Amino acid sequence: MREHDMLEKDEIFSKVLRAGRRTYFFDVRATKADDYYITITESKKFTEEDGSFHFKKHKIYLYKEDFTAFSEILNEMTSFVLNNKGEEVISERHQKDFKREYFSDRTEENQDSSKPSSYTDVDFDDI
Repeated sequence: MREHDMLEKDEIFSKVLRAGRRTYFFDVRATKADDYYITITESKKFTEEDGSFHFKKHKIYLYKEDFTAFSEILNEMTSFVLNNKGEEVISERHQKDFKREYFSDRTEENQDSSKPSSYTDVDFDDI
């Protein structure tokens, strides 16, 4: 077993945040020296055309010596975003009830023969 895998085994405390297709895992873990650190894992679900799915994971390791600076910057960044853009999610694709109907409606609009097409029909034999 790799050393990295052994470090991951000592989970002390965990919290989960489910956010649509993303899930965030916050874990306190212990090193071999019995010191604590935090891992933050983002897991995002991707569905294939055939219905199968897979997850992509990204992980951050956060050590005690960086907690204060990390927390200060995270608070500053989140405050900046909320103060400048508010809490409302602007992109409808990120809304929990978002449906792809908009895109299928747009495709049907483009296929409607009563509407002009977005290109010019050119017959090269006329040139």
